[in-house]
Amino acid sequence: MKKMLLTIGLLVLSNTFMTFAWYGHLKFKQFNWFSSLSLTSVILISWGIALFEYSFQVPANRIGFNENGGPFNLWQLKVIQEVITLIVFTIFTIFFFKTETFKLNHAIGFVFLILAVYFIFKK
Repeated sequence: MKKMLLTIGLLVLSNTFMTFAWYGHLKFKQFNWFSSLSLTSVILISWGIALFEYSFQVPANRIGFNENGGPFNLWQLKVIQEVITLIVFTIFTIFFFKTETFKLNHAIGFVFLILAVYFIFKK
């Protein structure tokens, strides 16, 4: 149980950094200093943020992988990662991008993802 919770917690942290690295620059362009940066500079900043993402992602996969004594196989790790990614992305989008809305088709898509988790974990 401890490895399961640690894996999921690290994946949440990893995905939080990943979301900021991938999409944060779209919001931060409203700041004068940031909007004047070149694309190369923005890429380098995103890579710097992504370093933290990998610092949590790699340990999460190593701890969670069943061949390392963890509770999850590779399929399960990947599906957990994708679901966490979408949850973190949804929270990020709702709080930081006020013009984006969560719609019925998004909710339906999430239901299908929950079904994917169910089928991936089914023995």
